[in-house]
Amino acid sequence: MTSRRYGADAPLVEGWGANHGGIGAAIYSGTSLPSTPPTMPRLSLRFVAIALAALAALVLGGLPRSAAAQLSDSKTITLQAARTMLAAAEAEAKRNGWNLSIAVVDGAGELIGFVRMDEASPASVGISLGKARTAARLRAPTKALDDVVSAGRTGVLSLEGIVAVEGGVPIVVGGKVIGAVGASGAASEQDAKAAKAGVDALKP
Repeated sequence: MTSRRYGADAPLVEGWGANHGGIGAAIYSGTSLPSTPPTMPRLSLRFVAIALAALAALVLGGLPRSAAAQLSDSKTITLQAARTMLAAAEAEAKRNGWNLSIAVVDGAGELIGFVRMDEASPASVGISLGKARTAARLRAPTKALDDVVSAGRTGVLSLEGIVAVEGGVPIVVGGKVIGAVGASGAASEQDAKAAKAGVDALKP
């Protein structure tokens, strides 16, 4: 192989440039490269628009026409809403000198907020939550169950997790139960009054 020289008068490299040519040969021979790269044919805007429309139809055609038709809108209780209801129920209890435990649950009966007032009994903690869960899951005030038991139909007491004592009030928005408030610590009708004060404080 001969020695390399660079510049316009440089020869091709033996065994490579002469056989392969192209860019390598141009570099060593000093030949200038094309000033502009080769261009592709231009596609018309009409053609591009048609192609994109066809692609969109292909992709969207396999999807449901309306996902909203398969879903339902529902309201949920925020933490702030739960705090508002707890405050209203507690205020009602304080006005009447009742020491209560008060619980707010969602539509599935899961706890969102809770308050235990000073001097409220330890037993009232679990009972208030049980009342709220019962009202939410059965979608009815616990007084309805209380009345059923009072009428002699005690079979309802065998249902798991049911508290058939007045004091649980469902939260109804748009005709649907989205949660409940339960209170315990005073007479059952007093518990219900405090719980209802909490529900009434909600502004949908």
